[in-house]
Amino acid sequence: MKVILVGYMGSGKTTVGNLLAEQLKIPFWDLDSEIEQAEGMSIADVIDKKGEIYFRKKENQVLKDILTETGSYILATGGGTPCYGDSLSTILGSPGTKTVYLKASIDVLTERLFLDKEERPLVAHLEDREKLMEFIGIHLFERSHFYNQADIILDVRTDSPQILTTRIIQELF
Repeated sequence: MKVILVGYMGSGKTTVGNLLAEQLKIPFWDLDSEIEQAEGMSIADVIDKKGEIYFRKKENQVLKDILTETGSYILATGGGTPCYGDSLSTILGSPGTKTVYLKASIDVLTERLFLDKEERPLVAHLEDREKLMEFIGIHLFERSHFYNQADIILDVRTDSPQILTTRIIQELF
């Protein structure tokens, strides 16, 4: 089984994905890391040097390459991955794939991302919590249609990554 984690940045896809892969004893892949490896530079540098359109095309290509892999694995996507091009339909149409949306509230995402915003190119320029909250709110409004097509939707507000991992395993099996 292929488990594809979707959700906004800061929702815990990488953390939960690593725990899930460890529990299920299957490989874990992070789409952003795979893109960085393919490009030989950080996501921020790819966007800065080559533009967001190039980045989204590369993201789509790397996603499709990963989805052709056989066997079981966990894949954490980027926050915008399912919202561009045919990425969501590709994910949903991939045989043996289950999608999990890690759904976090605007408040939770704001707190998590404000502490980590220097590491997040899309939000590093936002000076205060209010601006960050507005930015996240707009994105979630635009992206919720895509995220909500996942097979499993889990609210991450109160659960630890370990509890979320257990809940995903229960939902999958």
